[in-house]
Amino acid sequence: MIQKESQPLKKPIGKGLIYLLIALSLSGWSVYFSTLVKPDFNFNQPIASTETKPSEPIIIGVAALGRLEPQGEVIRLSAPSSAGSNRVAQLLIKEGDKVRKEQIVAIMESHDISQAALNKAKVDVEVAKAQLARVKAGAKSGDIQAQKEDISRLKAELEGQIATQKATIARLEAEVRNAEVENKRYQALYKAGAIAASDADTRRLRLETAQQQLQEAKETLNRTIETTKIQLDQAKATLTSVQEVRPVDIQVAEAELQSAIATVKQRLADYELTAIRSPINGQILDVNVRPGEVVGTNGIADIGKTDQMYVVAEVYETDIQKVRIGQPAVINSPAFTGELQGRVSQIGLQVDKQDVFDVNPKADTDNKVVDVKIRLKPEDSKKVADLTNLQVQVLIKTNEGQRFKDE
Repeated sequence: MIQKESQPLKKPIGKGLIYLLIALSLSGWSVYFSTLVKPDFNFNQPIASTETKPSEPIIIGVAALGRLEPQGEVIRLSAPSSAGSNRVAQLLIKEGDKVRKEQIVAIMESHDISQAALNKAKVDVEVAKAQLARVKAGAKSGDIQAQKEDISRLKAELEGQIATQKATIARLEAEVRNAEVENKRYQALYKAGAIAASDADTRRLRLETAQQQLQEAKETLNRTIETTKIQLDQAKATLTSVQEVRPVDIQVAEAELQSAIATVKQRLADYELTAIRSPINGQILDVNVRPGEVVGTNGIADIGKTDQMYVVAEVYETDIQKVRIGQPAVINSPAFTGELQGRVSQIGLQVDKQDVFDVNPKADTDNKVVDVKIRLKPEDSKKVADLTNLQVQVLIKTNEGQRFKDE
């Protein structure tokens, strides 16, 4: 429970009470503070006194309840939703361990599967690189040589077929000439009545047959030349193709390589998510899961920078105007001996409901408070490094050094 700041006393203060307050301010204020946080205590209540000593300082301030927390608050480390299986395979830390930033604290069940996918993606990149190099280099020298030999073979075949067909044509032309001579002679004999008509017709048919064979031989020669020429042109085009490195082929191969590289990056990101790392240099405050368990809403572990501890004091909204950055504060709790010293380092910007409550059953649980962060001294931080979330009593000295004057 948080109490409001005390007000200056209106009546003379007894000498004995003054000495008591001085002693409390020098040796500890636990008794004084317990009076401050009582709901029924009124700082404006007159106190009977016969003597005053205005030269002695009396420190008053804002009392509040608070809690201890590490610098940067407690970080709840969990598994990302995109890490595949949400089950922990290995847990590499325990409560109280000091961890470094980026240190692996847990391995998820999907770790091995992600690693296999990453390895395959890396192999695919090497394959794509080899394919690009092959395209840039063009066809193999053996393929080029084979294609050249194919062209030479076609040329030789064409020359041989032309020679054969020309020989056939020459022979048929000679036969046609002989048939023409025979036909003329027999036609003359037939007209002279020396031979029968059938003999003349036979010689004429032989001439026509020879002429037809000659025509077919010429057509065959032309077809052979055309067909072989087409085959030769195709072979030459193939040779040009295997010798040429087309830009479009290189672009396709390069695009395939970039796609493979992008896949590696994606697989690497997935793989990294299966190894849970600490985001800070700090200490493991609590472990919330065990190997083989599914990560729940409490996450894997709680981590905090316990090298520097803070107190979050819940100050009444009516008292917050009296709190300033840099004001000293004293912290007390039955959980540790002595008092902790610190200074106000941050004042909250919003009003919330009170989270830390007094043990007094009469305490108001619907108070509106503002969080005030108090940075502890280094030596005091070490004392309470293992007491995160401990409830403490806080006194912020809002007017340290002021003295009460005689009324």
